[in-house]
Amino acid sequence: MTHHNTGDKWCIYPMYDFAHPIEDAVEGITHSICTLEFEDHRPLYDWVVRECEFENKPRQIEFAKLYLTNVVTGKRYIRRLVEDGIVDGWDDPRLVSIAALRRRGFTPESIKMFMELCGVSKSQSSVDYAMLEYCIREDLKMKRPRMMAVLDPIKLVIDNYPEDQVEYLDVANNLENEELGYRKVPFCRELYIEREDFMEDPPKKYFRLFPGNEVRLMHAYFVKCESFVKDENGKVMEVHCTYDPETKCGSGFTGRKVKGTIHWVPAPFAVKAEVRLYENLVDEEKGVYNKEDGSLNLNPNSLTVIKEAYLEPSFEGADAYDSFQFVRNGYYCIDAKDSRPEALVFNRIVSLKSSFKLPK
Repeated sequence: MTHHNTGDKWCIYPMYDFAHPIEDAVEGITHSICTLEFEDHRPLYDWVVRECEFENKPRQIEFAKLYLTNVVTGKRYIRRLVEDGIVDGWDDPRLVSIAALRRRGFTPESIKMFMELCGVSKSQSSVDYAMLEYCIREDLKMKRPRMMAVLDPIKLVIDNYPEDQVEYLDVANNLENEELGYRKVPFCRELYIEREDFMEDPPKKYFRLFPGNEVRLMHAYFVKCESFVKDENGKVMEVHCTYDPETKCGSGFTGRKVKGTIHWVPAPFAVKAEVRLYENLVDEEKGVYNKEDGSLNLNPNSLTVIKEAYLEPSFEGADAYDSFQFVRNGYYCIDAKDSRPEALVFNRIVSLKSSFKLPK
């Protein structure tokens, strides 16, 4: 059945992905799946089916809308967000249209898993957005390579490492899936590390870099912090370390242990990229809609743009929709709209950690 009569609302489709023309939805429809609003019109529907004398009667199934917490699903509200320029289109990664989910990096398998967990109900219900995030983590954790990327860089200099030396280290693409193989990552004297992986005056149980402490550089060597350099504003610009050649990863070294392991990117080979960190479009604590006037309680921090993140060179050649795990950080997808081979743009799909527990 392909008839659409939205004027008298006798057939109402669920929220459609407005990133595509309505003709795409009409083509190939052989039965209708409608919301509970349809129940009032069932006598009319049954009469039409009966009078048309279909050889194969179309099925009609009613079910309730599925609401997601902290997500805008109302078409009128989304249209206003688009028209006011608050989001950059119907495929903005903070929305939940099909195009937006795909651009964000959600896979068909993750959405199918989510729907299987939710089930279908005739009563209005709301599902925690964290369940959708759980599904994408479960789908990607074994499929995607785990790469090194530094989002808030600080320079690390290994003072006793030869200035002109470069080692190419063998790095597993995914420690939980050997089938993804290995890659070569260059290691040299000057690296970038995350700013939060160094502290001048650390609290207890901080096991990363601080003066006098030793950590492992992931896939590489132990390094010990010897000194650091600040700018005129007191901001740390460089951390200076020494390395122990005997501690190379995979060498079987057992002379001593360290409590912390941090990732890094080789400075001379680093690929600069833009990274977009997405949070809920609406304010979790206030709820989606303002009860007084029906407006949206927008989260001012729903998008954070990092202009100068540094990635290991293995990202070269990556294409739109390709996704990766940034180790110790989260899952990221190359933006299909704005990314270019010479200027990569990544969208954060989801962080690594969550308090969500799968219901028993």
